[in-house]
Amino acid sequence: MSDSIPQSSATLSQWNEVLMNNYGTPPVELVSGKGATVRDSQGRVHIDLLAGIAVNALGHAHPAIIEAVSHQLGQLGHVSNLFATAPVVKAAETLKQRVGDDSARVFFCNSGAEANEAAFKLARLTGRSRILAAVNGFHGRTMGSLALTGQPDKRRPFAPLPAGVEFYPYGDIEYLTKLVESDPTDVAAIFLEPVQGETGVIPAPAGFLQAIRDLCDTHGILMVTDEVQTGVGRTGTFFAFQHDNVLPDVITMAKGLGGGIPIGATIARGRAAELFQPGAHGTTFGGNPVACAAANAVLEIVDESFCEQVGRTGEFFAEKLRAIPGVTEVRGRGLMLGVVLEQPVAKQAVAKGFDHGLILNAPAEDVIRLTPPLIITDEEMNAAVEKLTALLAELTTDLPKED
Repeated sequence: MSDSIPQSSATLSQWNEVLMNNYGTPPVELVSGKGATVRDSQGRVHIDLLAGIAVNALGHAHPAIIEAVSHQLGQLGHVSNLFATAPVVKAAETLKQRVGDDSARVFFCNSGAEANEAAFKLARLTGRSRILAAVNGFHGRTMGSLALTGQPDKRRPFAPLPAGVEFYPYGDIEYLTKLVESDPTDVAAIFLEPVQGETGVIPAPAGFLQAIRDLCDTHGILMVTDEVQTGVGRTGTFFAFQHDNVLPDVITMAKGLGGGIPIGATIARGRAAELFQPGAHGTTFGGNPVACAAANAVLEIVDESFCEQVGRTGEFFAEKLRAIPGVTEVRGRGLMLGVVLEQPVAKQAVAKGFDHGLILNAPAEDVIRLTPPLIITDEEMNAAVEKLTALLAELTTDLPKED
């Protein structure tokens, strides 16, 4: 098998002629999907273990989303936020209930980056200037969300970024406490992901979220939890912070919320919910009735029992993955898993995965990230484990021998 994928479709041949080169040329063209599988332009079927980077929570072509979006488009497609529509109110009410705080209020947008931009602006409205974010964290690629992202290689080309952001080592509460206490009255917010996805699926250490909650309570700081990738049942609870029995002041969401339709949300509670006043922030498409109809379809299905099933499914999958030769560790929660390899062949695994009928992702040289649709079946997971076992065996065989 070769490392290159034949690019025979007209779509792929035209890609570089019409699109900017920020993504490079995709290796394959996908043409259809159903549940946890997709078909490419060569007719090959793949088990989708990425789900559009944790977006297609209910898989591809889910009938509930198709029905909700089609029905709403037939009634009213877009009106802007100058008018009220029932789908946006229903989605916001459901999210408020999931947070479990009557003071919670929702701002809808179109993506995770936008949700974090809104959280950034809320922090600025506290009147304090310092924002603390985690090393290796990822919050988006717009200028504000990039300023919060603790990855220098992504930040450096776009400097100078919005000022006032300082970084702490993820999981190091002693360092974070010293950073706060150097000037606690000027710290507006502490940002973090409950599981860092882009750095290799790294969960926060036990007790870290609670320690941040305590620190924020002591000094009047907003605790901002980025649930863009971890939310909507991905880790086995609706929000990942629920594993730690804490409640942030601001929660950002996107990805799985629309089940494939672009939508983001920033949820604030308490005093944070009152910071935005008319004219302070907005978006033309945010709260679009079609996007909110899709979100309502997802939220109706992803209830507590569904999330519990995701937790059980994730445990089953992780156990199977740990038994694969060449795998040293499987970390993460629910169906957000990082498969740590003995050899740094994760990117090769992604490239050759198409030949084995697998769609994979490699956030690090030795880590394969798996975020499959939350409705993936046991049979599909077993098949994926067999395919991944064969793939890693092939890659190990192809490695150059040491002298």
